[in-house]
Parts: sequence; structure tokens; C-alpha cells
Amino acid sequence: MTTALWDRETFLENLRAIGARAYHDKHPFHVAMNEGKLSQDALRGWVANRFYYQQNIPVKDAAILTNCPLREVRRTWIHRILDHDGFGENEGGIEAWLRLGEACGLLQNELIQNRLLQPGVRFAVDAYVNFARTQPWPIAVASSLTELFAPDLMATRLAAFEKYYSWIDSGGLDYFRRRVTQARRDSDEALAITLEYCTTPELQRAAVGALEFKCDVLWSMLDAIHQAYGPS
Repeated sequence: MTTALWDRETFLENLRAIGARAYHDKHPFHVAMNEGKLSQDALRGWVANRFYYQQNIPVKDAAILTNCPLREVRRTWIHRILDHDGFGENEGGIEAWLRLGEACGLLQNELIQNRLLQPGVRFAVDAYVNFARTQPWPIAVASSLTELFAPDLMATRLAAFEKYYSWIDSGGLDYFRRRVTQARRDSDEALAITLEYCTTPELQRAAVGALEFKCDVLWSMLDAIHQAYGPS
């Protein structure tokens, strides 16, 4: 049986539907965080474990670039590595996350050396990096489309931190402030690439599966953090 190619709008609707049902903003730990119900230890645990993901974002993006033969796509994608690793006077997202950790009372060495990293978080993040290395590059690009749902999440998270976690120095929240804008730009770029290059039924369904997989990665990370730190 031949599977039909989705038109652009149907393809887009199928991608967006995944966020509506599976994005990690619906995870109980994330809901508790946005409702101000996390203890200081639980919030520190989330920051420390999420840092492993932040460290590996440019590694994942470098894998996509390695597999992509198209110069025009590489030119679009490469800024992501610089956004996180930093360049020139731009400190980058990793450094901004380290400042968030310090604002929460964590030592930089605790984060950099992953002293608080939970095995489940390591497993999920490593699986995501391996996915980017081994899948066709348009499918790896599609896995990043959780960014479609990130701007609203970042804005809500920032408001929650400012309202409920005033013990965190406001300067440590700069990562969230900049990602409200960056995530919207990044998702627009990734979506345009996905729609342009996933042009067969097989690639379209693989793209949907990739986005589902990425949601599972983020959900699994929170499962591990929730188990380690609560809330009950």
C-alpha cells in the first residue's frame, strides 16, 4: 500500500499536534515548577541536570552539520553552536546557564563535572545526540522542532521564577529571557527546513516520529529528575 504525501498544512498540523499532547510542559515536575511548588533542592537538581542537556546542544547541532551536504542549510544552522558555546563577547547559552546555577547556589564545578547528574538524564540526552548523529539530517533537524513550543514555555517559566523563586538572583534568569526570542527564530528556521526537505511520505512520517522522540527525551529527563528530587 502506498502512503500519500501530506500537503504542507496537514504536515504542519501533525507536527504541532505532538506538542499539544506530548511536550514536557505537561510533566508533573514542570507543572509543579511553574506553580511555585518546588523546594530549593528540587530546583537546584533540575538546573544541575538540565545543564547536561545544555552542554550537549552544540554537540547535537555539530552532528547535524556533519551529516548535511547542503551549504545553504549549514549556513542557516551554524549559529546555533555559537549561540550556546558563545563567541567573541557573546557569552553563549552554556555560560548563561552556569550563571543560573550560581544564582541558585550551585558551584560551577558541580555543573561542569556533572556531579549531580542522574543516570536517566544522561541516558536520555546521550540518546538524543546519538539520534542526531545517525539519522538523516532532515530528520535530525525535525527533532529540534520542540522549539515550536518553547517561546511560550520560556515566558511562562520566567514569570514563574520571578514570582515564586525570589531567592534566585534575577541576573541568573538571563538565559530564559534571551531564549524567548532565540527559540522563536530557531523554530522558524527549523520548520522551514523541515517543510522544504521532508518531501516524501517516508520523510514526513519520520519527521513526525523524530519530534515524538524528542518529546520523549525531554519527558524522560523530567521523569529521572522527578524521581530524584520530588515533589511527591
